[in-house]
Amino acid sequence: MTDSKNINNPVGQGGGQRKKQSRAERQNNGPHRNLDRQSAADRKAELVRKMREKTRTAEESAQPGDDTAQG
Repeated sequence: MTDSKNINNPVGQGGGQRKKQSRAERQNNGPHRNLDRQSAADRKAELVRKMREKTRTAEESAQPGDDTAQG
């Protein structure tokens, strides 16, 4: 057996240590997917905020006209 510089990884004995992957990571749903979901949630929240602002400004512009018609 040939020796390598690292006593824990002798040549010909495999590739050394590997991180144990969770089940989700083995199915390719690792931490990167969580980041994708978070960014999608952020985009959705921003879109909802913009839509609410639009409806609020539309309601505010419509209210003064309604008040004059009633009074």
